[in-house]
Amino acid sequence: MHSSLKETKSVVLVGQPNAGKTTLFNALTGSNFQTGNYPGVTVDYSFGKPDSKFKIQNKFQIIDSPGLNSLNAKSEDEKVTVSCLANHPKFGTPDLVICVVDATQLSRQLYLLKQLKESNFRIVVAVTMLDILVKKNLKIDLTKLSEKFEIPFVEVNGRTVSGIKELMEKVDSELLEKDIPVPKLITDFSKEYILGSFKEIALIENEVLNHTKPDLKSASEKLNIISQASHSTRKADESLFLHPILGGFLFLVIMGSLFTSIYWLAAPLMDLVDEFFGFTSGLVIDALPDSVLRDLVVDGLIAGVGSVIIFVPQIMILFLLMGILEDSGYLSRAAVIIDWPLKKLGLSGRSFVPMLSGFACAIPGMMAARTIPNLRERMLTIFVMPLMSCSARLPVYALLLTFITPEDKPWIGGISLMFLYAASLFFGSLAAGIAKKFVQSSGNSIFSLELPSYKFPVPKLILRSTFNRTKSYVTNAGVPIIVISLVLWFFTYFPGAPENIPEEEQLDRIEYSYASSVSKILEPVLHPMGADWRVGVSLIASFAAREVFVSSMALIFHVTGEDDDTLQENLLQSMREAKIQSTGEKLFTFSTVIGLLVFFNIALQCLTTVAVAKKETGGWKIPIIQVVVYTGMAYVLAIITVQGLRVLGFD
Repeated sequence: MHSSLKETKSVVLVGQPNAGKTTLFNALTGSNFQTGNYPGVTVDYSFGKPDSKFKIQNKFQIIDSPGLNSLNAKSEDEKVTVSCLANHPKFGTPDLVICVVDATQLSRQLYLLKQLKESNFRIVVAVTMLDILVKKNLKIDLTKLSEKFEIPFVEVNGRTVSGIKELMEKVDSELLEKDIPVPKLITDFSKEYILGSFKEIALIENEVLNHTKPDLKSASEKLNIISQASHSTRKADESLFLHPILGGFLFLVIMGSLFTSIYWLAAPLMDLVDEFFGFTSGLVIDALPDSVLRDLVVDGLIAGVGSVIIFVPQIMILFLLMGILEDSGYLSRAAVIIDWPLKKLGLSGRSFVPMLSGFACAIPGMMAARTIPNLRERMLTIFVMPLMSCSARLPVYALLLTFITPEDKPWIGGISLMFLYAASLFFGSLAAGIAKKFVQSSGNSIFSLELPSYKFPVPKLILRSTFNRTKSYVTNAGVPIIVISLVLWFFTYFPGAPENIPEEEQLDRIEYSYASSVSKILEPVLHPMGADWRVGVSLIASFAAREVFVSSMALIFHVTGEDDDTLQENLLQSMREAKIQSTGEKLFTFSTVIGLLVFFNIALQCLTTVAVAKKETGGWKIPIIQVVVYTGMAYVLAIITVQGLRVLGFD
């Protein structure tokens, strides 16, 4: 699509991973997108209009493309960006390219810029990380650099928004130019071209890179200063965080502290949410007469939604702490630390980033696997992704762990939560180790990851990212939770007791419901897990969305905030008092709760994940294997866990 035929012009952000491209995109558009310090965060197109605070004359869309090392694309992620530059399916050929250049990695960054220049793109260069360069007593002559490439260079800092206005003004003025170049991507990536390009860039770097102290080094030595300075300033940190033993130990300590904090810090906020929904239920009960409508609102909507919203504080804290680790630059080091054990499983440190994304949601984790060039490694990463404990499992974990955690020892819950996340990594590793024997190798995989500079996280960006991630979770989970809660209420409320049974002999209404009739047929399958038909209803409902397990439990046990106690405490109390009707034994014991935790840790209970796996793998074979193997193993291991604990006396 030629630019002259487009109603709206397009500007594509291009840059190597960790250059600060996505952070710059946030600053330019005012939109709220995830920011990360490693390849794999932005795997799909993100686009938005310039922030309204910028007074611009042109109408254009800004497109945030995945990280790109060279126009000679290797990974699926890079192919997406090259395709965007060649001819975006929606916006056509870009009218202008903003090339983001990390000043601390000048020679590597200029290699991509040289290719864009030779492809005849109209370019404005945004230079980032100059503040880090200043701390090393180094500076870049942007005026001379601009003359060498015949392209405007603008100093920016997306984290502090410095230089953003000047960059936007330069982009706007460039788009007003009537001389429209016709881009054509270069195709020569021969050894001679690459060596010649870096030789030319080295000469340019020698001219534009200067030391702020004139009496220190000669110009000929300055070419090595940037790498030497970077190495020396980070040597102590890297020897600690990347140490094969100390680094691994610190990784466990950091992750352990993270998950313990989730459990501990969220408690006061969860109490407030509890009180709110309990108060709301009381208002509805006082305002409406005893009727089907009141039961629908209290038992269907308020109990169902409230029993899930209560866990939003924990999810929010998870996103907040993960955002801090991302923005500081630590997660890239964690990927290096975990590369060695992952290699034994047919994976590499490159798989760590998508797998870590899977702790929020398996869907973006599978999509992030596109950054892995090796086909076998990519398929294995996608295969194990559903085993990562996503945020949808967190409400279930929190409820069940609270049931077995002493009130005066909340730290036990935090350690247990960390153990569940570690268990998901263990099961994922086990699955990868077995699956690699059945997946044909597609060549050797070399793990190479650019380590970003250590940075102090910007609170504004972290808080904005946390808010939007949490909002996205609530928005995506809210609709299915409400729908499923209403459906479950209907099946647990109707048809009611037969007319020929005296009122004094009637049991709980749910005993005469449709859900009771169906689930009692499945009860023999659930007995080995220590569960009955009521737990069965919740387990079936959780296959649409794991979070619904909690709201289903609240509905089935008719938990509301009518009493003075909070909603969560009422549900926990109902679980403590629940008994299996056929035997009179307690329904929820230590062994049965541990069995449920094992089941939820392994089972694939997300139909959307199955659909995405089909799309990313190109067929139904892998998704079907995932559903059958993971859910089947979850059931078998849950039975073994429950029965084993009972034999050992932990019941």
